[in-house]
Amino acid sequence: MKVGIIGGTGYTGVELLRLLARHPGVSVQTITSREQAGRPVGELFPSLEDVHQLVFTDPAEANLSGCDFVFSAAPNGVAMRHAPRLLDAGVRLIDLSADFRIRDIDTWERWYGMSHDCPELVDQAVYGLTEVCRSRLGSARLVANPGCYPTCIQLGFLPLLECGLVEPDSLIADAKSGVSGAGRKADLGTAFSEISDSFRAYAASGHRHLPEIMQGLGDVSNQPVDLVFTPHLLPIVRGIHATLYARLNAHAQAMSVETLHGAYTDRYDQEPFVRVLVPGAHPDTRSVRGSNCCRMALHRPQGGRIITILCVEDNLVKGAAGQAIQNMNVMAGFRETEGLEGIALVP
Repeated sequence: MKVGIIGGTGYTGVELLRLLARHPGVSVQTITSREQAGRPVGELFPSLEDVHQLVFTDPAEANLSGCDFVFSAAPNGVAMRHAPRLLDAGVRLIDLSADFRIRDIDTWERWYGMSHDCPELVDQAVYGLTEVCRSRLGSARLVANPGCYPTCIQLGFLPLLECGLVEPDSLIADAKSGVSGAGRKADLGTAFSEISDSFRAYAASGHRHLPEIMQGLGDVSNQPVDLVFTPHLLPIVRGIHATLYARLNAHAQAMSVETLHGAYTDRYDQEPFVRVLVPGAHPDTRSVRGSNCCRMALHRPQGGRIITILCVEDNLVKGAAGQAIQNMNVMAGFRETEGLEGIALVP
């Protein structure tokens, strides 16, 4: 498969290159960047010097239409400008930005502060949470890859809502991310001296991933959900840790934590990239660093009505580039795990 990447100079772009280098079924043909056009990829990212013999190309000159798949790793608002032309050329587009994630255009424009260039394509997009949409990926032409927080949070709540075990208006997500989630850019707020030895919440009054999460959770629960979502910035490079809370409904209150745990093992038993740990375990971000795995564990504090789910993922892999490749694998008929079997980095 011939693959192209739009916006290859950010953390997600370089992560796509790292993972695709191990994929035997694809060849990266082109990678775009206006600022770095003409510069070898290995010069900007020395770790890829002997892996990819690519040169960054200006998007206006890149032969993206000659690719089978194109990944858009550019900021919000870019993929929607390329999408009509690429789809008309028969290219299958996987967008890692938020351009096609939210079905309600007014909601999207309000949260992302811009007009949508091709709202007519939004309904065609498959929301690419692989564990939910796998059956739709084979025929998909346009995939909206989920955000990093939405991936971790939805996977954590999914079995409870699918099985109707919790009150859907009781959901709380207390989530923390490494600073790479803010992207590869010069920003005082993410400078080392500003975040080191510190910890803080941000966007507590409303984060733009909230409508995406609520849309996805509403789809699996078949009823409206109410979610309090508070993100935090951790002084680490990679990783998301989401502590999730939900109130058990009357039907589920009599269930033991082992029975509730069974709902998770049943749901994810055949999923290659979701690991359900024993009840009471405490997964950490280091255990998933560099891997496409989401690990989770259940707790029921003091045997009460609140169920607590701890979920961890690498925000750049399962939360971005890895999940995009996982979706491509399903779309193209490759093994779903192809190119994604790397072991987490410890320490």
